[in-house]
Amino acid sequence: MQERDPKKLISIAHANGEQSAPEALDLGARVRELRKQRDWTLEHAASQAGLARSTLSKIENGQMSPTYEALKKLAVGLQISVPQLFTPPQRDQVNGRMIVTKVGEGSAHATATYEHELLADGLTRKNMLPYRARVRARSMDEFDGWVRHDGEEFMYVLTGVVKLYTEFYEPVEMRRGDSAYYDGAMGHNVISVSSDDATILWVTSLVQV
Repeated sequence: MQERDPKKLISIAHANGEQSAPEALDLGARVRELRKQRDWTLEHAASQAGLARSTLSKIENGQMSPTYEALKKLAVGLQISVPQLFTPPQRDQVNGRMIVTKVGEGSAHATATYEHELLADGLTRKNMLPYRARVRARSMDEFDGWVRHDGEEFMYVLTGVVKLYTEFYEPVEMRRGDSAYYDGAMGHNVISVSSDDATILWVTSLVQV
C-alpha cells in the first residue's frame, strides 16, 4: 500500500467540475499562512482554537491530518469558515492600494435633491464608490423619476430620519444606525423626513468593463 503524504490528503476539484488532475492543497501551509497574516504566535493561535500547541505545530508541519472537529476549532479560532481553510486567495500579490479622505476633504457634487461628497475620489479603477450625502429632498415630487444604475448599493443613515422609496417595496423609514442593501438597477430615492437635512453614507459597487 502506497503511503500518502498527510499534507496532500485534501485536494480541491477544478471549478469546471473536472475530476482529473485535482489541485492539491497543502493544508499545513495554508493554516500557517492564515496564522501569520494575523501576526499570531503558535501559542496564541492554538489558544484561540482550543488546541494544544503541539497539535497545531504538527498540523502546520504536515505531521498529522486534523479531524473534522479540529478543523472546526481551527476555523472558529481563525474567525473564518471551514471552507475558507481550503480556498487560498485568488491573487498571489497584494497591490497595497490605499487612500485616506479626511473630514471635509471629499469631492463635492451638489444636485437639486442631494449634496454628495465623494470619498476616496483620487483612487482610480475602484470597485466601490463610497460617498456621503446630505439629503435635501422632502418629497418624491422633487425627483425626476427613479434613480437607477448598475451594481448594488449599501446605504447607512448617519444623522436624521429618512424614508427610502424603492420600486418594488413599500417605503421604509430609517433612523441613525439603520442600513439597507439593494439592487441599484431597482428604482430608488431617499427623502429626509426630519426637521434638518439628514446625512447618509452610500457605497455603490462599480461594474468593471
